[in-house]
Amino acid sequence: MNHTEDWVIEAENLSYSYEENDRKALDGLSVRIGRGKKVAFMGGNGSGKSTFFLCLNGILRPDKGRVLIDGKPVSYTRKGLLEVRKKVGIVFQEPDNQLFSASVFQEISFGILNLGTEEETARKEVEQVIRELDITPFKDRPAHALSGGQKKQVAIADILVMHPQVMILDEPASALDAVHTKKVHELIRRLTEQGITVLMSLHDIDYAWFWADEIVLMDRGRVIRQGTPREVCEDEAALRQAGLERPAVLRIYEKLKEKGVLSGGRIPGSMDELTEMLL
Repeated sequence: MNHTEDWVIEAENLSYSYEENDRKALDGLSVRIGRGKKVAFMGGNGSGKSTFFLCLNGILRPDKGRVLIDGKPVSYTRKGLLEVRKKVGIVFQEPDNQLFSASVFQEISFGILNLGTEEETARKEVEQVIRELDITPFKDRPAHALSGGQKKQVAIADILVMHPQVMILDEPASALDAVHTKKVHELIRRLTEQGITVLMSLHDIDYAWFWADEIVLMDRGRVIRQGTPREVCEDEAALRQAGLERPAVLRIYEKLKEKGVLSGGRIPGSMDELTEMLL
């Protein structure tokens, strides 16, 4: 990829400090994201993932450096930020920070109406996304009365209804039970099938190994490694720096090869694939 039009997002030498903290949350961060990619951002708490995501959406303005969307630098005028938010949607780790309307239907309608979409068109779009995301049973309920998993579904619908090019999910499965985690992962799978570029912060290396086209490792506000899951997970020093281990499926696969149980071949993408190889 040599041409800017191949990159949907470019961050060049971003620095950002919160006023109450001398340490830089971002410290010369540079990264490029290809269109339609599924990218897992990984690193310990305080590595800068959430701050970086807020810069991509224009919620934070970097102290230094610049963000380009579709090859164009982000403009921090009202019009410029509206353009960015049409293209780049963010789902926060805590949906309560995002949901504030009386009913679920009103909540999902808010963003698309704010973009200037006509009321009748907006209503049809909202009804369609409600059907797609299986929200119909609770569409008339107050958003604050929903379960954590339902709130996450609504927060994703909030953004999806605006047809973004890029969807950012900050720890989408945090604090969810297994049923809702599975449901959220299914929603994310559907997003990527639509060709939306999905950036997701994760702590689960096993899920990143299975799901991502690329993994970006971060530490102290910088990118320390970017590449395919295989490239990144073979770099044990970078994983350690980001506070991560290699995926369990990779470790088990290599042990089975050592013991002669498996003779090699393709590296499994998941435990299910590894099980099939053993049968």
